[in-house]
Amino acid sequence: MLPLATSLLFSCVSAQESPETWYDEGQATVARNLALRASSNGMARNVILFVGDGMGISTVTAARILDGQLRGETGEENALSFENFPNVALSKTYNTNQQIADSAGTMTAMSTGIKTKAGVISVNQNVIRGDCGSQAGNHLLTFLERAEMRGLATGVVTTARITHATPAANYAHSMERNYEDDGDSDMVVNAGGCPDIARQLIEFTANNPDSDGIEVAMGGGRRSFIPQSMADPEYGRNGARADGRDLTAEWTAAAANSHFVWNRDQFNAIDPADTDHLLGLFEPSHMQYDHDRPVDEAGEPSLSEMTAKAIDILSRNENGYFLQVESGRIDHAHHAINPQRALLDTIELSRAVSTTLEKVDLSDTLIIVTADHSHVFTIAGYATRGNPILGKSVGNENNGEPRSTPSLAADDLPYTTLGYANGPGVHFLPGANT
Repeated sequence: MLPLATSLLFSCVSAQESPETWYDEGQATVARNLALRASSNGMARNVILFVGDGMGISTVTAARILDGQLRGETGEENALSFENFPNVALSKTYNTNQQIADSAGTMTAMSTGIKTKAGVISVNQNVIRGDCGSQAGNHLLTFLERAEMRGLATGVVTTARITHATPAANYAHSMERNYEDDGDSDMVVNAGGCPDIARQLIEFTANNPDSDGIEVAMGGGRRSFIPQSMADPEYGRNGARADGRDLTAEWTAAAANSHFVWNRDQFNAIDPADTDHLLGLFEPSHMQYDHDRPVDEAGEPSLSEMTAKAIDILSRNENGYFLQVESGRIDHAHHAINPQRALLDTIELSRAVSTTLEKVDLSDTLIIVTADHSHVFTIAGYATRGNPILGKSVGNENNGEPRSTPSLAADDLPYTTLGYANGPGVHFLPGANT
């Protein structure tokens, strides 16, 4: 189920809360939620869907604590921006053929309302993964496509490659999530019969004649849009496309006031008032983790900045807009067993939601924050209040005061509060190969 540092912080614990403190906070929360509900007229003109890839409950909990601790607080009393929403629930995720969901199948469910197999994008479960011939007649209409048919502006923003599973499920249909450009054709049977995902983004208008095209697409994945004969503007490595096409040039040529940007300065120079279509590709592959973004030489916008720019462009459409925003690298950091980067990207997602709340009118804008799956990310021990969430677990003495040394496990070794059940620190079962 998913939710829609070594220095000690013990001295930051506030004065003992009285029983009245908790009653007062509860009443304030109820009042705030009622006020938010009262502001809605029941009809959404705009829809913004935030997806934290891999952002399970333990990730939200740890990020909430770290966010507070980075401000010098104990952390546990903190709340991420979306945790203050008036409606909070859990979602159940799985694929039609997998107990543990992957991002392609789960985002297909979110974008079309129909569950499907793992590894396929906005096609139904009748397709055979990797077999282009099985795809015909099995496309699923996405929410973004429906929005375009109704004359709304649309956008997709991610910190992953724009052709990665979650963003791609909004605009593409593919029997193989990894078929991001035609250089990946060796993993697809009869690849020539199915356009790659990058092509589908650029050719969206041609494939959807009732559409004026996606207005905003920003993320990483530059290599899938430039040919193998063309050097990347930032790193000099050649592109991945085998067909010789420069899809970035095709984007700008397709319509007036269409722009392509690949670094922070170019991004900052974009004026939403005279931009009808914006393609931003800030890395050959995924964008930098938020932790590493400040040292990127060419510079990259943050998720918050991309979200704000997208809203400014899309909100010019009087019919409304649909925007999907993904914090894609939470998932990657967890796969790499790197909790710090996963949590900092979660905190940046929270900032992006806060930025959005400041820019939109909640009486006609529906904001949803959710996740596609979780990770084997655990919170262990009985750490004292304010214990650094990225540090070793330090518990309390019997008198309730924090110990001066870390807690010890059964093997008499200290352990971190955060851990991964399939990474370093996994406990091997006696007599079994695991």
